[in-house]
Amino acid sequence: MSEFEFVFVLYSLVLGLSLVELLTGLGRTLEFKLSRDADDKSFAIGWLTPLLAIFVILDLLSFWMFSWRVRDLVTASTGTVLGVLVFASAYFLASRLVFPSSPENFTDLDTHYFRVRRVIFAMLILMVGVQWLFLLSLPSLASQITNLLTLAMTAALVVLMVAAALLNDRRASIAVLALLIMRYLVVYLM
Repeated sequence: MSEFEFVFVLYSLVLGLSLVELLTGLGRTLEFKLSRDADDKSFAIGWLTPLLAIFVILDLLSFWMFSWRVRDLVTASTGTVLGVLVFASAYFLASRLVFPSSPENFTDLDTHYFRVRRVIFAMLILMVGVQWLFLLSLPSLASQITNLLTLAMTAALVVLMVAAALLNDRRASIAVLALLIMRYLVVYLM
């Protein structure tokens, strides 16, 4: 077992649980929606929470792929394992907040989105910063990532996440979430 494989087991386990948490929240919400529809009671999933879930999944996948790109630079140490645990745990917490654990407390999930978005986006922005600090601490990678395209794509990501955290308008929030998702799709297709 390589040092990367040793560290990646923990990382992939917690990130995998983050995906499961998102999908469980979606399933719980859909099940509640179907139950409400059968009883002719009002409950709206809306666009904001599902779009946030898609964005968090895409963001999580980007960090999963990032770990593969730096696999040759990973060393198995207490600091590395602790850093990986903290980093992956932040994703789990962000994923946990996307869908409410009790959708029955809402008639519209947009209310939940506006309640949790700042915390989720703050965690995701912080993780981007941690990733960049890590990359810049490695001279072999620092020179590769300090090009105009990478800097512009990262700046666009952060600016859009800050906007998503601060916007209080439903339509503007949907537009910003759609742009965040499109940004990742463009990056993945490049």
